[in-house]
Amino acid sequence: MAEEKSVEQEQQEENQEVEAQNAETTEEEIKVPEVDELVEAQAKASEWEDKFIRAHAEMQNIQRRAREERELLQRYRSQDLAKKVLPSLDNLERALATEVNDEAGASLKKGIEMVRESLVNALQEEGVVEIEAEGKTFDPNLHQAVQTIPASEEAPAETIVQVLQKGYKLQDRVLRPAMVIVAQ
Repeated sequence: MAEEKSVEQEQQEENQEVEAQNAETTEEEIKVPEVDELVEAQAKASEWEDKFIRAHAEMQNIQRRAREERELLQRYRSQDLAKKVLPSLDNLERALATEVNDEAGASLKKGIEMVRESLVNALQEEGVVEIEAEGKTFDPNLHQAVQTIPASEEAPAETIVQVLQKGYKLQDRVLRPAMVIVAQ
């Protein structure tokens, strides 16, 4: 009978070992799906974080561009008005270039000079300035050559000899290039 118990015990022990192995396998099988779900959740979290970072960066870019546009509009807000006023300024300067012989004409000329000065001051307050030209080196970005003359000792090559129409800039933008005669 002792032999029977030992065989029975051996079988019970084997059964317990098999059950233990099955239990371990079941635990491993249970752990694998949990690990897969965890990895998948981490991947999704990483993807959403990346999307959030990209969206945040895009929002910052939109805000920066909008701010730059507002600054640009503010900086050049008077451009259209200045372009419309410049012909009037030219006409005032032509009127001042005329000769007067009587006191009434001199008085009128003085009034025109005052109007011109106030107009020039208003334009300067808005950032509109005259482009310097006469005696300067020709710059195609600022000047428009309408005529050339032969160069001489008095007027070296690429030098502006005469200004036919003044040019103006607003900040760093050319509103109207100066129309000039250049020595070649």
